[in-house]
Amino acid sequence: MSHGRHVTMLTEGTYPHVHGGVSTWCDQLVRGMPEVDFNVIALTGSGREPVTWELPRNVYRHTAVPLWGPPPASAGRLPFGRGRRTALRGKALRRFTEVYEAFLLALLTPPGDPTGPSGPTGPAAPSRPGFSEALRELALLARAGKLAPALRSESVLRLLMTVWTRPGLVTADAAPTIHDALTATDLLEHALRPLTVRIPPDSVAHAVSSGLATLPALAAKYLDGVPFLLTEHGIYLRERYLGYRTAEQRWPVKALMLGFYRELNTEGYRQADLITPCNQYNRRWEERGGADSERIRTVYNGVDPHAFPDAGPEPEVPTLSWCGRIDPIKDLETLIRAYAFMREELPALRLRLFGPVPAGCEGYKLRLEKLAAELGVSDGITYEGRIEQVAKAYAAGTVVMLSSISEGFPFSIIEAMSCGRTTVSTDVGGVREAVGDTGLVVPPREPETMARATLALLRDGERRAELGRMSRRRVVEKFTLHQSVDGFRHIYRELAGQPVLPVHEGDAWTQRLAAPWYRELAALGRPQADAAEGGAW
Repeated sequence: MSHGRHVTMLTEGTYPHVHGGVSTWCDQLVRGMPEVDFNVIALTGSGREPVTWELPRNVYRHTAVPLWGPPPASAGRLPFGRGRRTALRGKALRRFTEVYEAFLLALLTPPGDPTGPSGPTGPAAPSRPGFSEALRELALLARAGKLAPALRSESVLRLLMTVWTRPGLVTADAAPTIHDALTATDLLEHALRPLTVRIPPDSVAHAVSSGLATLPALAAKYLDGVPFLLTEHGIYLRERYLGYRTAEQRWPVKALMLGFYRELNTEGYRQADLITPCNQYNRRWEERGGADSERIRTVYNGVDPHAFPDAGPEPEVPTLSWCGRIDPIKDLETLIRAYAFMREELPALRLRLFGPVPAGCEGYKLRLEKLAAELGVSDGITYEGRIEQVAKAYAAGTVVMLSSISEGFPFSIIEAMSCGRTTVSTDVGGVREAVGDTGLVVPPREPETMARATLALLRDGERRAELGRMSRRRVVEKFTLHQSVDGFRHIYRELAGQPVLPVHEGDAWTQRLAAPWYRELAALGRPQADAAEGGAW
């Protein structure tokens, strides 16, 4: 950022290694601010994931931080064992034991338990001092290269077994085993690895999700006073709870890890200088999670209406279009079951699924194919893979579908709306906020309800056409890329302590007002275009 701080963007499992969703948002932000220098730190799986986005010139550095790669060199070769030497001795070891015990108690004390390490808690209570103070000291150890070996010592393993069985904790009656302790310690060591990451002290730290991506930002806030901005798309904590429902670990391990994510989530809410949810639904979660409402500022995701123009005529064959990544959180089982229900009344109906299969989700796709075969509808479903011109995916559908069980403010919906296609979506996250009265919103995991709503649209071409026109108008008025990027430009300057400068005639943002979609806004009966766009600086 000229004459001031630059931005360190922190991601987990997304940009620049994965396409779609949050990654699209990150790329929009980086490209929309060529005057800002970005340092991208990406938490990945193995560290061998390829970079799938072409990084613009203002990304001056990109670092992949593997959560599941080899342990730090200081951790030694063996995961555990009597022959293992820890990096801590004497007073340092005793202090670490005290800190780690407070850390574990914070994770394992039931929420709302007045006997916990920091007293009463509740939905909107701040995270416990035991966790916050412990995390700060763990960050110091991580920076010194001593955290991984300390966590993998036998004394820490014995401490976990002792704490786990204390009366009143969530695992006291679960009979944890040594294998549970080994598993949990291994998971925690990997989860805490981002604490080793150093953020330039003259930057703004921008974590684009809650959870593990906040760890480097928290360390930089504690130790270097770096401003911390947190943006949430999906609800990270909710998705961890959903994911652990089917995880293979035993209950003691699940309880410990969910406690860790709960406390980390709340600590991120407490420590962030500013939180920017992409919808009001997320804002409510954040307020209940302990965030100060005065530090929350909603900034909607946006699309470029010129890149997603009106799609024109519908396909000749009635078609349902879906666009996203093939992932359990998208609940494509519900969509396939709804499609099977509709096929009984509309045999010609087709379902086209656009999007990649991320690593680790290959088995999920096989389950979907098996389900379609069992329902007798395999012949009507096609997996199109990733598509370069995403607007064509929406144009391919008579109706665009979304069946997710968790979302933030999904691009697939506002992109489809920009293309003038009406949508049938599940009522999760900010979906209803995005759609308004321009499409149909149904409960998640109810295939028959989804099917009946979609059939009603497929049978009423006049209604579809009107909803499509309303959809594009709503995007042009409320959810443009211009609004979204400008919002974050203002926030970056604010956190960096820089003045927010007004726009002068002839500069880039003034020129952008002449874009075709902006003229379209005026043609739609909104002459007060500047007010609709939030004004220019």
